[in-house]
Amino acid sequence: MNDDLYNERIPFKEVMVINSDGEQLGVMSKRDALEIAYKQNLDLLCVAPKARPAVCKVVDYGKYHFEQQKKAKEAKKKQHVVEIKALRLSPVVDTHDFETKLRHAQKWIEQGMKVKIDMRFRGRMMTRQDVGKEIMDEFVEKMSEIAIVEKKPKLEGNTMSTTLAPKKK
Repeated sequence: MNDDLYNERIPFKEVMVINSDGEQLGVMSKRDALEIAYKQNLDLLCVAPKARPAVCKVVDYGKYHFEQQKKAKEAKKKQHVVEIKALRLSPVVDTHDFETKLRHAQKWIEQGMKVKIDMRFRGRMMTRQDVGKEIMDEFVEKMSEIAIVEKKPKLEGNTMSTTLAPKKK
């Protein structure tokens, strides 16, 4: 909806008018509709500009605009932004490093974040992709109690990646 379409800014010659009580007053010229609104010390707001004829409502624009902002603010409050944390493994990762990264991933998943795990193959490691796949599968398996695989491990170029998300409670 376009908030700029009220009073003199309404570009239509004829409009369908609804009064402040929600009662239809019928199709009339913009000038007549504005007169009706101004007699009541209210504004004429175009609520359906794409309709033919456009639908306008007699409202207190200040109050209406405030209510719209309040609704938008409330909707934004209820929105939950999911953060994605990145973790990089190596095909030649040591067990201690593996467990440390596993603990980090578990902590992030428990906090409700998603975890993207990358494994970069460099040089001769490209010939040992099966080893990297085993490590990635082991990592995913150990995380399976608290996380689900959102994107299966896939090799893109020289990087294998997967994404884990928290399980729904």
